[in-house]
Amino acid sequence: MYDTNHLALHLRSASVGRDNALYAEMLDGTKLTYGEMFSAAEKNASALQLAGLKPGDRVAAQVEKSIESIQLYLGTVLAGGVFLPLNTAYTVSELEYFLRDAQPLIFVCDPKKSDTLQVLADQTGVGKLFTLSVEGLGSLKDALPKHVVNFKEVARGKDDLAAFLYTSGTTGRSKGAMLTHNNLVSNAESLCECWQFDNTDVLIHALPLFHIHGLFVATNITFFAGSSMIFMPRFDSETIIAVMYRATVLMGVPTFYVRLLESANLCAQAVAHMRLFISGSAPLLAETHKQWQNVTDTAILERYGMTETNMNTSNPYKGERRAGTVGMPLPGVEVRIADADSGQQLAQGEIGSVEIRGPNVFKGYWQMPEKTKQEFRDDGFFITGDIGTIDGDNYLSIVGRSKDLIISGGYNVYPKEIEIILDDIEGVYESAVIGVPHPDFGEGVLAVVVLVAGQSLNESHLKTILKHKLAPYKRPKNIFFVEELPRNTMGKVLKNTLRDQHKDNFIKHSG
Repeated sequence: MYDTNHLALHLRSASVGRDNALYAEMLDGTKLTYGEMFSAAEKNASALQLAGLKPGDRVAAQVEKSIESIQLYLGTVLAGGVFLPLNTAYTVSELEYFLRDAQPLIFVCDPKKSDTLQVLADQTGVGKLFTLSVEGLGSLKDALPKHVVNFKEVARGKDDLAAFLYTSGTTGRSKGAMLTHNNLVSNAESLCECWQFDNTDVLIHALPLFHIHGLFVATNITFFAGSSMIFMPRFDSETIIAVMYRATVLMGVPTFYVRLLESANLCAQAVAHMRLFISGSAPLLAETHKQWQNVTDTAILERYGMTETNMNTSNPYKGERRAGTVGMPLPGVEVRIADADSGQQLAQGEIGSVEIRGPNVFKGYWQMPEKTKQEFRDDGFFITGDIGTIDGDNYLSIVGRSKDLIISGGYNVYPKEIEIILDDIEGVYESAVIGVPHPDFGEGVLAVVVLVAGQSLNESHLKTILKHKLAPYKRPKNIFFVEELPRNTMGKVLKNTLRDQHKDNFIKHSG
């Protein structure tokens, strides 16, 4: 069934009749119009179809950030495929799980890794491997047709999948969160409305493209509003400050704002042309919020989202942007605080389970019907795993997490995954991985390790092993050795005790 909530139709809609309007400008001055973007996207869609892509097939991509990677995303959606972006830091052993689980028909990777990943693709049943470099070169470019005439996007319904992203749980097994066309369309529309985006906006895009924030918030909103972006391959504080005079919006993680505040060039005059600074993906310290306001005379707008739901709440565009809170529910999104066991809604001001219902909430976990069922209440509310409270003005504050999830620099880190690897190292008896406050990353990853009696492993040895098995953001920054882990009477490791013991680790070492 063809549906008006087809993501591709909405991505195109704001630029209809505006083929010559600017979509993106690179730091070297290169410019791309909307017409050029969608012409390239249609060529990508055709190349994917020629490679055998059918509606519902997955296209996995582990590629460096580039305009061409956005064109691949658009092309996948136009062709009716399901886009699966993968963190560029994932190791081969991490990729193996994702490819086996997702069973993508097509996998796009960096040409520098193609020899190794071709072997992996063959082993995991991937149908076709393409390459795409940060410069936009590779076998995918070679496969693009020279001309595509009257391309028509493949019909998809609002409940068909447009993308999925992997997110883990405390079991250590990654789960594919399935996002529908309607999930992405409804969320982008709400955010455009709440943040008052229009075609005069210029976004500084310095986020990665392999997760919700950079791809489905920043990129989708730009298309939906018909606005433009200054496209940066990575975050650089001095470059961002240098281009603010011709931009209007910055989306970032708290680390962005901490780094920007370190610059002597940041001041009210530098941000005079900017209308909005948005922060998300990790908690923004109230101290950072206050410091930013003092230096720039502007208030950061903090919002709250997650892989399974896109964005849920936002501080107001007009009104008080309250430090320490993530604002109020977006239009059409319901947020409640409930008793974790019963699901009964709690009174205003009480602390409990944050639960979400709305068109933004994902369809479920890929090939995990039982896990999906466990995470939803009978009335359709999704149990986020976060713990929070809602005040009398309807502002939500996140006070903790019911699971052991660590959010470091805006990335989710799942302790169990790291503990499994540590515990498998010869000479390690057991381990516990925790997150503690970090001035730059929100939370820093620490490991507490118990060695087998008589062993004398050191921190450097363990870090060397982890380097080959884990993406950098997952690796413990410090490893401590103890004789035993603290436990309760039931034998459960008391991670709260460990967090308390090490809570000042990064604070005292930060200066």
